[in-house]
Amino acid sequence: MLRYFISLIIFGLFSQLNWAQDKSIDLNPKDTITRKYAYGLRIGVDLSKPVMGMLNEDYNGLEFVADYRLSDKWYIAVEVGNEEKSDDENLNQSILYSYTTEGNYAKAGMDYNTYSNWYGMRNQITVGGRLAHSSFSSTIHNFNYWNLNRTYAPENELIFGSDTPINHEGLNATWLEFVLGLKVELIKNMYLGMSVRMSHLLSNTKPDNFDNLWIPGFNKVTEEAKWGVGYNYSISYFIPLYKKVKKKKPEEENLEN
Repeated sequence: MLRYFISLIIFGLFSQLNWAQDKSIDLNPKDTITRKYAYGLRIGVDLSKPVMGMLNEDYNGLEFVADYRLSDKWYIAVEVGNEEKSDDENLNQSILYSYTTEGNYAKAGMDYNTYSNWYGMRNQITVGGRLAHSSFSSTIHNFNYWNLNRTYAPENELIFGSDTPINHEGLNATWLEFVLGLKVELIKNMYLGMSVRMSHLLSNTKPDNFDNLWIPGFNKVTEEAKWGVGYNYSISYFIPLYKKVKKKKPEEENLEN
């Protein structure tokens, strides 16, 4: 009886050994590394406009910026602001006209992050676009005429027009912006950003007998071209709302898309 049990045990051991030898061993690494990525809202303010207001008494402006992370690379971006600017147009050392423009604007669009960070870093180099709209008013404080035929005025002199302020309400403009931006995380969740914008004017409601000279959010308007250039420098704070888990391969564990 004892010999029977010993034989049975030896037979079981050999069976297990043969099964282990027949089983294939997978030496390929598994994609088991996971990382959690924060998604949420980043809000801030444009620093350049308050600085411009301190340096130029004829300018006053404030702009708030925000973006929301949709995926690894894509962000919804919004900017809203208010600007007021007064200026003179001079000709031959004489004032041709002086004006003040004031109004609100809003811009909305998308940004795409082209930069791949080391794990733990969240810096961005972005390209994107905006659709922008401004509603504003303009006041012509005074103006003079430039006499083209010079029949009633000597050459290089202006004819007096009016010094009674003329108000134009309900003006608006729409334009597109191509945006190249940079955001650097200074400390946890705090970002310093800058962007350069190339703008193309789509529509422009002009006042009677006068052109818009400056549009809030767009900057100076010229008759020769509908293109403008702008920039901003922002400080913003990221508010994490939730995290997404993403699997990472071992050779990619140090990189964050």
